This record gives sequence, structure tokens and C-alpha cells, in this order.
Amino acid sequence: MAGTISTYVTFNGFTAEVLKHWQDVFGGELNLLTYGDTNMDAMPFEPAPDSLAHGVLTLPGGLISGGDSIDGEYPIRDTAYSMLYNAESQEEARERIDKMVAAGGEETMKFAPAPWGGAYGQVFDKYGVMWSFSAM
Repeated sequence: MAGTISTYVTFNGFTAEVLKHWQDVFGGELNLLTYGDTNMDAMPFEPAPDSLAHGVLTLPGGLISGGDSIDGEYPIRDTAYSMLYNAESQEEARERIDKMVAAGGEETMKFAPAPWGGAYGQVFDKYGVMWSFSAM
């Protein structure tokens, strides 16, 4: 049986907000579980009850999971990583990009024809996460 790879994100106290924003942009089903919803006696640490223990955004093409960081901040805005969204059409990609920008994101690489065919562009969403958009 082959394993799968999916994305897991961690933010300092606002992961649920980020996952809800991405659900607004991409759709899908979102399930959130706070530490208060779990048996906190079994935890080896003392998280705030309203902190996100685990969230899953299920999209037609994959999963994005995440939870709140418990012990500090992580750097967010960087170009060493990105989320890649392979859209079914250039029109769909443009629609998703426009939604992110309208919500406070920044299109840092114009969505335009790519040398390998189709089109490609990049957006930093309002949380500092870089999204790459590709469409043939």
C-alpha cells in the first residue's frame, strides 16, 4: 500500500482562521477540533482549550491539514516553499487569484503565459503564505 503526501500548516493561534479563509477561496469541507473538544488530561502539555488541535480542509484534489503552534512562532512569508494549485482552467486560476487579492493578498508574479505552456503566477495570501497557480 502506497502512502500519500498532504500539506500540514501551523500558525500561532490563528490556524482555524487561515483554513476558513482557504475554504472561502477554494471551497471544500472543513472540520475543526479544538483542544477543548479533546481529553486534555492526556496531553503532555497545557494548550489553551480554544487552540486548534487539528483541522482538515478536504478539497476535490487533496487535503490541507493544520493546527495551532503551542510553543512559539514560525516564519511564514518566504519563497522557499509554496502551496501549488493546479487549476482546471486559466479562468479558474484567475478567479482564485482575484479572490485572494480581494481578501488582502498580493499578486507578486502576474498570472501569465509560462515558458512550459499554460500559465503560471504567484500570490502571497493575507497570512503570508505563497500560493503558486498553474493552469494549462
